[in-house]
Amino acid sequence: MKTSPYLLLTLTSLFWAGNFVIARAVHADIPPISLAFWRWTIALMILLPFVTRHIISQRTLLLQNWKRIVLLSMLGVAGFNTFIYLGVQYTSATNALLLNSFIPMLTIIITWLFQGQHLSMKQIFGVIISIFGVATIISRGDINLLSSMELNYGDMLVMVAVIFWAIYTTVLKGLPHEINRLGFMGVIALLGVLMLTPFYLWELSLDSHTELTSSTLLTFAYVGLFPSVLAMLFYNRGVVEVGPAKASLFIHLMPVFGTVMSILFLNEIVQSFHLIGIGLIFTGIYFSLIRS
Repeated sequence: MKTSPYLLLTLTSLFWAGNFVIARAVHADIPPISLAFWRWTIALMILLPFVTRHIISQRTLLLQNWKRIVLLSMLGVAGFNTFIYLGVQYTSATNALLLNSFIPMLTIIITWLFQGQHLSMKQIFGVIISIFGVATIISRGDINLLSSMELNYGDMLVMVAVIFWAIYTTVLKGLPHEINRLGFMGVIALLGVLMLTPFYLWELSLDSHTELTSSTLLTFAYVGLFPSVLAMLFYNRGVVEVGPAKASLFIHLMPVFGTVMSILFLNEIVQSFHLIGIGLIFTGIYFSLIRS
């Protein structure tokens, strides 16, 4: 029986949202760089048996695009996840997930700035509204925090991750369609692990070790399999079957799933500024999708 692509895309958002919540839950037990390093090391070990033949057969094409591939690995594997894990050391999973919702709008801004994409007046209006939404979440609804720059350090780190993923999405558009996406995933995972290794060793030198308990082992297993391998495979399948426009809309389920899980498992409280901020971001996204 064929699995519905809409179910796969929904599971993708659930797995990605779970990554934020788990990272916050274990932030005192697993150092952030260690979590990022072992996430992608485990993902790579799972992928290798399936991607090696694609990498070998397309090695010439991969080498021809090595600059773009290295940049994509730095942004999407080594950079994005590490800054998310660093950010949730200091901010809530709810805040991180809501700020993550700004990625579609930030991608539009980047393509406008660097690729000359035309923006309609409705899209510009949407961008402005979404920026106000992000500012509301970061400032906790207190404009005085913005004026005094007494902002949450964790939110700033999450915003760096958000910028990385928006750039990643923009750069990814230029990757040749001939490159097998499974093989590409294996390559960027490998490069990401290599990039993270010196930082992981540095973290260990600071005596930031992880005690291997059933909880930490389950965490490594989850982040290595579900948000890394299965979510990417499900998302790629969904994009092929329903198209990128429809598939990308399912990412907006992440704050819904994540907020519910944060309330249930982390005892986080949704406050009025969260609702106002996400409402503004989604309103901005709505206007950005309206044809001029």
